[in-house]
Amino acid sequence: MSLLPYALARPFLFGLDPETAHDLTMTALARTQHTPLKMAYCAGRIDDPIKLAGLTFPNRVGMAAGLDKNARCIDGLAAMGFGFVEVGTVTPKPQAGNPKPRMFRLPEANALINRLGFNNEGLEAFLHNVRASNFRQNTHGKPPLQLGLNIGKNALTPIENAVDDYLICLDGVYPHADYVTVNISSPNTKNLRALQSDDALDALLAAIAKRRDSLALEHGKAVPIFVKIAPDLDEAQIEVIAATLKRHAMDGVVATNTTLSRDAVKGMAHADEAGGLSGAPVLEASNQVIRQLRSALGAGFPIIGVGGVMSGADAVSKIKAGADVVQIYTGLIYKGPGLVKEAALAIQQNR
Repeated sequence: MSLLPYALARPFLFGLDPETAHDLTMTALARTQHTPLKMAYCAGRIDDPIKLAGLTFPNRVGMAAGLDKNARCIDGLAAMGFGFVEVGTVTPKPQAGNPKPRMFRLPEANALINRLGFNNEGLEAFLHNVRASNFRQNTHGKPPLQLGLNIGKNALTPIENAVDDYLICLDGVYPHADYVTVNISSPNTKNLRALQSDDALDALLAAIAKRRDSLALEHGKAVPIFVKIAPDLDEAQIEVIAATLKRHAMDGVVATNTTLSRDAVKGMAHADEAGGLSGAPVLEASNQVIRQLRSALGAGFPIIGVGGVMSGADAVSKIKAGADVVQIYTGLIYKGPGLVKEAALAIQQNR
């Protein structure tokens, strides 16, 4: 049971620059996650297991990638009651990301815009932090949460060499991941979304699939590979992506990343800032992609739904659209850790 109502902490955090508040929060999580102070944010986990891509997810609510880019806070996030946590995006080499300021709140829309640009400490530091986590220990006989490791390319790597970066990261994270997400949909790395086009996606996933098969033999285990796509896709593009996912036997899809659309936030402060918009305005666009993916992929193909989950009802809407499980990010910032239990309970009670 959390001892600190988020309503008390939020005014302080929202009084700070968004990135400063983010960094302060992640540092606090990292420093308290193995101490009694974690009682300030820990919560009992809702048990609502689901088998997905050969894995048992303890419940259907996960932490989306992007919050904990360097895998510093896996245990702290686990204490909030998530069924799975995805960390990253990690790139082979450390990089600073885009110039500041690069994160903006739109409170009247329950939204954020960010153009962070895969800022992270690089693969070596990321793996050190993953190995230091202990969420798989002391589970009291219950299944541990599942850990997703999200991989990308360095900004300075030419797009024609992007495959090399993904394979370097895949080699590194494979032994430590419950599943791996290939992020080809951030709007904040130049040309990255071009990897969603027909030929580029086919070449990338062919290389990923080949390396996955060799890594499975090397490590004696099959780690599912998911692909994260954008919400800014038309039906024809989604059909092509779905066919390519199936052709290369990908294990699942994460739908969706942030949007470039500003239709829902026109006229608001910061609405014209460059970057990806997340939060409530993305809910329906994300759900529409999920519906189209489910139709194209058929029953049984794993879909992680993410984008705009600000309440239990929003989480249920993703399941009804065709997602198997959901992730939250911006909702955690606006609503606090209580959203995890609210969403997990709502899904459990509405299936």
